[in-house]
Amino acid sequence: MTDRSTRVAAFEACRARLFGIAYRMLGERDAAEDVVQETWLRYARSTDVRDAEAWLVRVATRLAIDQLRVARARRDAYPGPWLPEPLPTGPDPARDLDRAEALSLALLAALERLSPLERAVFLLREAFGYGYADIAAIVGRRQDHCRQVGRRARTRVRDEARSVPADPEAHARLLETFLSAAAEGDLATLESLLAEDVELVSDGGGRVAAARRPLHGRDAVTRFLVGVAAKAAPDTTGEVTLANGEPVAVVREDGAPVVAVAIAVADGRIRRVFMVRNPDKLRGFA
Repeated sequence: MTDRSTRVAAFEACRARLFGIAYRMLGERDAAEDVVQETWLRYARSTDVRDAEAWLVRVATRLAIDQLRVARARRDAYPGPWLPEPLPTGPDPARDLDRAEALSLALLAALERLSPLERAVFLLREAFGYGYADIAAIVGRRQDHCRQVGRRARTRVRDEARSVPADPEAHARLLETFLSAAAEGDLATLESLLAEDVELVSDGGGRVAAARRPLHGRDAVTRFLVGVAAKAAPDTTGEVTLANGEPVAVVREDGAPVVAVAIAVADGRIRRVFMVRNPDKLRGFA
C-alpha cells in the first residue's frame, strides 16, 4: 500500500469523528465539511505523523475552535436568534457523526453560551469520552485547566445536557400531538402540553418571518403558535422525522420544507420549542 493510500485509509477511518466534532462545534453542515476538508489538506502535506487519529482530531478541533471564533462575530449581527442547522440523521446518528451523544438542538443551542474552548472541552469529554490528558493535548492547554473548563461548561449547560429523550417513541408522539394541536389552533391541548415557563426560539435568519426575540410563557407561546397556524398555506403538511438523533417535526408547503421544529421536555411538559425557518438551514430536508 502506498503512502498516499495509507493516508487516505487513515483519514477515512476518522472522517465520521472529525465531522462529528466539527458539526457539534459549529452547528452548520457546510462549515463542518470545510473543517474536515482543511484537515485532510493539512494531513496530506504533513510529515512524520506517528498517530494519525490523534493528529487528525487535534487539527480538526483546533480548526473548529478558530472557525467558531470567526462565526461568533457573524452571529452577533445575525437578525434574530441563531439556531443550529438541523442535521437529518436517520435511526443511527453514529454512522455519520461517530457518536449519538450531545447532538440535540436544545444542547447545541445551549452550547452557544460557552466560549470556543469551553465548547471543545465539553464535547470532547461528554460526546466522545476523551480523558482530560488527551483533551489537554488536543486543545493545547494544561490538564488541570481543561478539567476546570470542563466543570464550568457542564454547569452552564446542565439542564440541556439532561434533556435527551429517555423514550424516543414517546417523545415523537408528544411532538406529533403538539404539531397537530398547533395546526388546528387547539388552545386547550397546547396549554396542556406546554410548561408554564416554556420558551420558544424561532430562527428565520432575516430570510423569512420569525419571532425576532425568544418568547417566554405559556400564553405568549400559545398565541404565537395559533397565529402562525392561521397564516399557513392550504397545502401545508407536517411529519415527524429524525434529525440530530431525536424526533423533529418538518412542516412543508407545496412539498418544500418551511420549518423544522424540535422540543425539549421536562417532567412530561414541553419546556422549550425550537423553530428553524431559515431556508439555508432546511436544505437537508429538501
